Amino acid sequence: MNIGFIGLGNMGGPMAANLAKAGHNVTGFDLVADVPEAVTKAGSAAEAAENRDVVITMLPNGKILRSVAEEILPVMKAGAVLADCSTVDVESARAVAAMAEAAGVLALDAPVSGGIGGAVAGTLTFMVGGSDAAFAAAAPLLDVMGKKTVQCGTSGAGQAAKICNNMILGVTMTATCEAFALADKLGLDRAKMFDVISTSSGYSWSMNAYCPAPGVGPQSPADNAYKPGFASELMLKDLRLSQSAAVSADADTPMGELAMRIYEAFVEEEDGRGMDFSALLPRFEKRGRAHEEI
Repeated sequence: MNIGFIGLGNMGGPMAANLAKAGHNVTGFDLVADVPEAVTKAGSAAEAAENRDVVITMLPNGKILRSVAEEILPVMKAGAVLADCSTVDVESARAVAAMAEAAGVLALDAPVSGGIGGAVAGTLTFMVGGSDAAFAAAAPLLDVMGKKTVQCGTSGAGQAAKICNNMILGVTMTATCEAFALADKLGLDRAKMFDVISTSSGYSWSMNAYCPAPGVGPQSPADNAYKPGFASELMLKDLRLSQSAAVSADADTPMGELAMRIYEAFVEEEDGRGMDFSALLPRFEKRGRAHEEI
């Protein structure tokens, strides 16, 4: 296929490279990041999108997505697919889908899970919202970039699934880090704790696959001085999206809200920016019960 790819950062760059390696003709654009080898560089987002069969975007937020959509939709050919792999608010995803429909373009919201490692390895999971026709057209490309694709529903459903997933992740990682800090103060060996919890009712992805304690369980960012991985500021972004969605839907999400407040303090008031989101563990290690604030 002839593919346009807009947004070639830590995630988009490897995704575009994998498409090019698979034999697709990929033209890419980014304001800052370098264009991967085998990807043709475009001078603008519109140039990257013009006359392409599928245009994929990987952008920082909904505001930028809307702006890019306004730029590229007028030059996209009728029947082409705009597949947005960014993590944005549900309202922006639905607004862009409506813009695309008005322009005669098919649209998907297809956020990903799997991080930079998954983007490089081509093992991402895609959560997809949009029409059957759009999904069928883009599915072969998603299969190149990922190992699993779930069609979640109509426009916005992919973003809804991603937001709910990452709210759970933020909550479980917070609880996992709290538990390790408590275990330390109770004199419990971390490896013994892992052996028990990883096979008991405390089992979770945060514990078993991405353990925040160095030297315990499979290799994780904790074993690399908490270099991300998945940065704490990105977790904060996703938790804020979850709480914005909860307000819009009149949903009671107290644990999600508390996790958001903890990550806000960690990222904005402490030393969490640029650290992996599992670096809450050393944060909790330093703190005592006397702390009343988050």
